[in-house]
Formats: sequence, structure tokens, C-alpha cells
Amino acid sequence: MNKRKLGPLEVGEMGLGCMDYSHGHGIPPKKEESIRLMRLAHELGCTLYDTADAYADGLNEILVGEALKPIRHEVTIITKYNPEILPVTDSSKGTVKEQIEARLDASLDRLDTDYVDVYMMHRVTDDVPLEEVAGYMGEFIKKGKIRTWGMSRVDADQIRRANAVTPLGVVQNEMSLMERSDLQNGVIKACHELGVGYTPFMPLAAGFLTGMIKPGMTFTGDDAKRFSDRFSDESIKKNQPILEVLDKVSKAKNCSYAQAALAWLLYQDEVIVPIAGAMKEEFLRANMDVPKIQFTKEEMEDFDDAISKVTVYGKWDESAIFMLKDALKKEGYDAEKVLGIKKKK
Repeated sequence: MNKRKLGPLEVGEMGLGCMDYSHGHGIPPKKEESIRLMRLAHELGCTLYDTADAYADGLNEILVGEALKPIRHEVTIITKYNPEILPVTDSSKGTVKEQIEARLDASLDRLDTDYVDVYMMHRVTDDVPLEEVAGYMGEFIKKGKIRTWGMSRVDADQIRRANAVTPLGVVQNEMSLMERSDLQNGVIKACHELGVGYTPFMPLAAGFLTGMIKPGMTFTGDDAKRFSDRFSDESIKKNQPILEVLDKVSKAKNCSYAQAALAWLLYQDEVIVPIAGAMKEEFLRANMDVPKIQFTKEEMEDFDDAISKVTVYGKWDESAIFMLKDALKKEGYDAEKVLGIKKKK
């Protein structure tokens, strides 16, 4: 697999989003199978793995750490702290820097590693100046606890301001055939100009772009689609024209809908490294084969033109995750029991 740059880091063109192995997108594989799939991804050329302390309340980091332990120095790990869910401004817990560093140290412990390749601010909040956080990240880099840093859900101005203090390695926003705004709002342009990598989350629009989600489907358990307007029967029906475009492209390229959608992302800019999840081996192998799919300039222009004429219905509202967590609590969902993973004390 060819390489791409995330700031100072070099990774394979296709990464692996690991959230699915613990939370948010349906029934995950058994622990042993999730570990096998993460290691298989590396055999197939993947070197970038994405997790966060918020995924299953730290259990995902524990799982990722165990899976990657034998190959730790051959892979790049992104993890994140979320100051929106758990603010870092409680003075009784120390300074802002001390609280962020404590979160970093907790992630290092769960991942069973002495450094994180990319430490990301999962959300940018108004309670701490962005430039202040950027300065702390520079200090963590000097200490050797992280190699570079990143931000999620940010705009072009925030990227430039943060990068001016401590050079960024990665930006992570939603991007797919159903969410293309970063191509027009200056985010991708800023990343390209500054040499910042871009790891789009939900590159398959939470599974819609696979073509496997149909009207009338019921979503249960730990699956945020239960509460997303994008996956209402009405939105699924209205968004069929997107799948019609993918059907035409996939037939021309002899690939799946998902592969065509991921290939489109790779062709948008060299800073982009998709991090699609894969809970089955067949999907994992297909995702890692995406860089083999080639388009001529004219073919990609036709693809872009066809997509530009399609209206997308139903946003992925982050509130779906919060509603899911509330529902799971009321339903007595026990993540530790389901995943077979114990939290670290």
C-alpha cells in the first residue's frame, strides 16, 4: 500500500476506524475477532488506527492497545480527549494543562503504551482558548508523550490559528459523498497548504454508502442509527439517487459501492486518509484494496459532476450519540459484559 503524510507522520493510504469494535454502530464482533481483524488490517498494509477515550468509556482504547501490542512500533495510533463531555476547566482538579495531561496519561495506560502518535482534541470548546491548548500539545511533544497532535470538528480558521502555535498533524471532520462541505469551506485547502493530514470520520456515512441499508430496517442495541434522521425511512428513500450514482461507478470499476465511495475520497486530495470501520473480514479486505481502484481525470470529473447534482437528505446529528448513551443506560446495557473487557482502575 502506498503512503500518505499526516503532518510529520507517514501512514498507509487506508486507515482503520476502531470505534465500531466497541460502540455506536451495532453489535460488535467478539473481542478475539476484533483483535484478529485489527492485526489482519496491518498484514494488509494498514498502519493507522483511530480510537478515543470516549468510545465505550475507554474500553475501545483497552481493546486497541491489546490488539496492537505486538506491532506497536509498526503502527500509528490516534486517540482523543473530549473536553465537551468531560471539561478540563474544573480548578479543583488542577490546571487546564494538568487535566489534559492526566487524560493523556490515562489513555496511555489503557493503550498500554508509553507514547501516542497523534493526540487529538475531540471537540473544540469555548472555555479554553484554542491557542492555549496548542501550546500544551507542543509541551507534550517535547516530553515524548505524543508525536504530533490534532483536532476534530474544526473550521479552516481554527486550523490556521492552532497550527501557528504548534504545527498540526491531523484534522478529523466528517466527510463522505454525503458530507462534502470541507471541500468548499476552506478546510481541505488549509490542510493541503499547511501539510496537515485529514482523516475523515464516517467516510461511508455510517454505512449508508454501502447500499446495504434499506427502508424498514430496525436498528437496535448500541447503534446510533436508532436516533439519526439520516436513517429514517423517509431519508433512506430520498437518498437513493446517491446509491444510483454509486451503482453506475461500481459497475464500471468492478467494485462495491463502499469501495467506490472510499476511492472518491482518496482522489479528492493527497492529505486524505479514510478511516472506515470494518466489523467483518470481507469488508476489511475490500477497504484495504481501495487504493488499487484507478480513475482517469475525466472519470473522476464525471463522478464529481454526478454527485454534485444529488441532494442529500438528513444530517448526521451528534445528538444521536448522546441519545443512544441515555437509552443504553435505561436499557441496562453493560458494555464490559458485552465486549468482554474490564475497565482499568
